[in-house]
This record gives sequence, C-alpha cells and structure tokens, in this order.
Amino acid sequence: MASSPVSPARPGLLAFQPLKRRRCAECRSGPLRLLVLEGGEPRCLDCADLGHLVYLPRGDTALTRRAREGSGLWAVVVRFHRRRARYERQGVLVEEAALALAEERCLADAEARARRRARDAVRRAARDVRFTEAFAAEIGRLFPGCPADRARAIAAHASERGSGRVGRSAAGRALSEGAVTAAVGAAVRHTATPYDRLLMSGVPRGEARRRIAPAVEATLRAWREAPGSTGTPGTLGTSGTPGRDARACPGEGHAWPPGPVGN
Repeated sequence: MASSPVSPARPGLLAFQPLKRRRCAECRSGPLRLLVLEGGEPRCLDCADLGHLVYLPRGDTALTRRAREGSGLWAVVVRFHRRRARYERQGVLVEEAALALAEERCLADAEARARRRARDAVRRAARDVRFTEAFAAEIGRLFPGCPADRARAIAAHASERGSGRVGRSAAGRALSEGAVTAAVGAAVRHTATPYDRLLMSGVPRGEARRRIAPAVEATLRAWREAPGSTGTPGTLGTSGTPGRDARACPGEGHAWPPGPVGN
C-alpha cells in the first residue's frame, strides 16, 4: 500500500521515523525509533509525554479511524521519502485502550460480515436449487420423453453457478426455450454421440458437429414426444452410419456426465 503524503500545514501532532541515528536532546537516550521535534530538537516519546501511546501501522483504514476517534491524544507517524522529497504517513500513535476498543468493534463488524456472508450463501444455495428444479421442469415440459433423472442431471450441470454455461446466461435464467434446448442438445452431443472421440481424433469442431448433428436432432425429436409415442429415429456412429434408437442413446455406454457438458 502506498504511503500518503503529509501536508506541512496539517494540524495535530507529528512523530517522525528518523532516517539517521538520533538521540533525545533531553535524556540522551537513543538511537530513537520514533521522535518528536520540539524547538527543532529531537525528543523521545517519553520526554514528549507521548510514551504511553502505542503505534498502529497504516493499512487498516477502519481500525485507524476508530482508534484515532477514540483516543484523547494521538499523533501521526511520518517518514521522509528521499526520492519523492516528501514526508509520508506510516501510521498513528494512539492510546492503548482506544486501540483495544477499535479492534473489538472491527472484529465485531468482521464477524457480522461473516455471518451475513453465510446467510447470503444459504439463500443463494436455496435459489440455485429452486432454479435447477425449474430448469429441469422446463426440460420435462419441452422434452416429455427425456427421462426425469436425465433432465435433472442436465439442469444441474447447465445451471451450475459460476460455470458460464447456458443455464447461467440471461436467456437461461429466463428459461427461454432456446437456452433450454441448447443445454439439452449439448448434453446429448457429449453423452450420446461420438462427438468427443471425433474431437480427440483431430476432427475439426465444426466438422465433428456436422457429423453428429443428425443424431442430436433425432434424439431431441424423440424426447419431444411423450413417453409411449412411436418413432424410430436413429443415431450416427463415428463414420456417420445410422445406428441404435436415439431414445436409448443418452447415457447408454457412457458415464453421466462423462466430463464437461456444454457448448
């Protein structure tokens, strides 16, 4: 943290961190860690009647402000910066009781903030659960043929906080049909087609998507039908050959989720 410059016209007491070895002009003690100038002569804190004060380094603005406000006597500690040719604040000298009280108040504030963060985390978690449930319900509405456990897994993955996935987008939070369909399509692409294997084998992403697009669309068409409806959509193998029933594809032969599920 950069030191703040101190104006010579600033009112109040100043204590200095000397750059050279200095001794008290009154009691001859030294070298002095801190000194006060009286009549141009250095005085130790005891001789300047500041020996009962304690040093609080800069860095915690709230603690410094509270300690200074609660102290009947205080002084700003400065040190000369040769390159910048100015005195810069290093901390303050305050009464010990005032510092202790300020620390208690800051600690209470920190504990209050921690409790508030914990409450906020609980509320966020509850909202996330409700949103995931709503997302899964919307999947079920748009794709009634999608198994319920699959819908919940897709919703949980797509709506994970901080993931940047489609469920956390503005459209996803609004449960727009496009966002929900995109999440389901991404899940099908990664778990029910050879898309990932195509990528690993060096097939460009656009070409890999083109190859598996019919399989993804077939599965989505099948899931758009209510359970019990007839239909024989097929899927594509690695070579693009129609294969098994798309309604059985998601999860068949794949762990759920096998890895990142998303666009």
